[in-house]
Amino acid sequence: MTQKLTIKQRKELESKLAKALKQSIKPFSTELQKILLDDLVTAFQNRIKVLNRVQKKRSY
Repeated sequence: MTQKLTIKQRKELESKLAKALKQSIKPFSTELQKILLDDLVTAFQNRIKVLNRVQKKRSY
């Protein structure tokens, strides 16, 4: 993943995370659930970017 997720891909990932974490995030309001899921997707994207950079440096 070298480019940003499309809006569709981001929504799909958020949906999958919501399903996987359904019981864990259930006590939170809908607004807080959306914030948490958005943060998780953003953190995932950022981690992938870092790992891609590390991988590129290793291949030199």
